[in-house]
Formats: sequence, structure tokens, C-alpha cells
Amino acid sequence: MTRLAAVLVALFALYGCTAAALDVHKIAVASRPDTVRMIFAGDVMLDDGVGRAIAAGDDPLAEFDAFLRDADYTVGNLECAIATTGEATAHKPYTFRAHPSVLRVLRGRFDAMSVANNHSRDYGHQAFDETLEHLQRAGIAFFGGGRNLREAHAPLWIERNGVRIALLGYNEFQPRFFEAGPTWSGIAWSEDSEVVADIRAARGAGADVVIPFMHWDWEKEPKPSERSQRLAQLMIEAGADAVVGGHPHVTQGAAIYKDRPIVWSLGNFVFDGFETAETRRGWLLRLTLDRYGVAAWNTIAVDIDEAGMPHPVKGERTPCGQRGDSRVQHCGAMEAASAPPDQTGRPVR
Repeated sequence: MTRLAAVLVALFALYGCTAAALDVHKIAVASRPDTVRMIFAGDVMLDDGVGRAIAAGDDPLAEFDAFLRDADYTVGNLECAIATTGEATAHKPYTFRAHPSVLRVLRGRFDAMSVANNHSRDYGHQAFDETLEHLQRAGIAFFGGGRNLREAHAPLWIERNGVRIALLGYNEFQPRFFEAGPTWSGIAWSEDSEVVADIRAARGAGADVVIPFMHWDWEKEPKPSERSQRLAQLMIEAGADAVVGGHPHVTQGAAIYKDRPIVWSLGNFVFDGFETAETRRGWLLRLTLDRYGVAAWNTIAVDIDEAGMPHPVKGERTPCGQRGDSRVQHCGAMEAASAPPDQTGRPVR
């Protein structure tokens, strides 16, 4: 391989070619010693048609296998219980419970899942507790929920390549009774004062990077609400380095506030039952983190078919940016912008 070809392959691997656009993710690409490459995925719902497909031997994440494994750390939103116990919540229009066998498609691809959403406790405390146990046994961490209120609000600590990251997860969508209590399991509910306190506590405990992963806003709305915009600004003012959102089942764009990125909604990643083009389009978010926050970020478009299976999208320009940007940029999958220098003067890639 010529030197130029080697450089191009490395740039493509780092900055955003999906496996379908360029089969570069079969090449192992190591992080710099002082950065962490993290991926966030939107809603992952493994019940219903997707669950039946997995039971029949299908793999909804096959096209993203190398891409997900290539990151230093990969996070998603688990939009269902994974259990065999419990009873469906009465009068709730949609309730989701996947069989534990679905864990085979998550294992090795996701390092952690947020359970802070409006479906993780669809089948009650017993199924929720069973979900947490299955995740732990599969080697998948969880956050945004726990066996009591304190555990639900505790950050998930990630230490990679000398960078200490705190992930927090919160839900804002009913039912409120899914919330954890002092002695019972459940999710972390988004109360402004508690979210701010959690972010500040993570900073005080030595986090280099703090990222809240929010389950918020109205379904199928193309733009974030004023409520979400105010809360995102509040979280950044409290010390968050980025804010990542989901729940609306559509993407909602991105913003920059005080030099820090906000991705309002990643939309769906694995989820059947949706019919419109907007609800079948999601994003993966890739962050390059260092001890000073987000050095660079980009989104990768995903199309979801009728069966709820995701597929890479070629050629679409989606939100991206890097440290120092005053506004959101839009990058194609094949583009690789130079990252700005970190505080030591070295470029971050």
C-alpha cells in the first residue's frame, strides 16, 4: 500500500465511512493514547418483529458489526425490557419485553445501555430487575436506572486512554411511576435540580467529560421543544461537555452552545412498526473525546427497513463539528476534517 493510500484509509476509518460505503472497518484502527472514540445509538427495541427475526437466526446489527466494535466505547438506548417475568403495564398502548436470547446481538457490540426511558419498566419491577441482571451477565453496563434511586442517578464511569468519562441518563416521558425510589428499582427521572446536581457531583468526583443521555421531547416532532432547549443549556452551564437525546423517533438536528455540541435526537436505530421516511431515518453519533471534552463529532445516517433493521446510508451530509466551531457543520460520510489541536498543541484525530 502506498503512503497516500494508507493515509486515506486511516482518515476514512476515523471520520465516518459506514461499512457499506467503504469496507474499512475490517481494519483495526487504534485510538490515540489520549483520546476516546465513543459511539451513541438511538432507540434499540428488540421485541415484536425484530425479536422474532432474531429468534429465527437473523442479526439486525450485522451491517454495523465492525463499525460498533471499532469504537472504544459504544452506548445505546434499550427501549424494552429483556426478561421472561412480569406483567404488562395496564392501559399502556405499547409495552415491550424481549426474550433474553436477544442479548447475543448486543454482546460485544454495545458496552453500555441506558435504561432511562418510557419502556424499560413496561413489565414491572420484576422484569426490570431481571433486565439489569441479564445485562450484567452479558458484560453490558447500564445507567439511567437501577435498583434504587441512588443507583439510578449514579453516573456510569468509563476510563479509557487516560480520559475519565461520566455518563448520566434521564427520562422525561410518562409514565412517571417508572421512576426509582429509595428502596425500589426504576429509572432516573429528569428533574432540573437533580440533573444539575448530578452533573456537578460528577465533575466534583473527577470526571474529565460529562455527558447526559436524555430521553425527552415529543414524538415525531422535527425540532426540539423550548423545554429541551432550555434544559440542554442548563446542563451545559452546569458542566456537561455534550448533550445527546432520543425518544421522538425522528432526528431533530443539532446545535452548539458555549462551544459544546447538542444532538437533540438520534431517532431510531433498531425498531419496527414505523412507516414514514422520517421515523425510519436515524443517526449514529461518534464523539472523539479527550481530557478537555469533545474534540470532534459526527453523525452517520441510518435507514431502517420495514422489519426494523438498520442499514447504512451512503452520501448523506449530516451534522458534525469539532472543537472551536461556532456553528454546526454538515459532513458527508467520506469527508474527514482536520481536528483542532488540544491544549498541548497537538492535533486531535
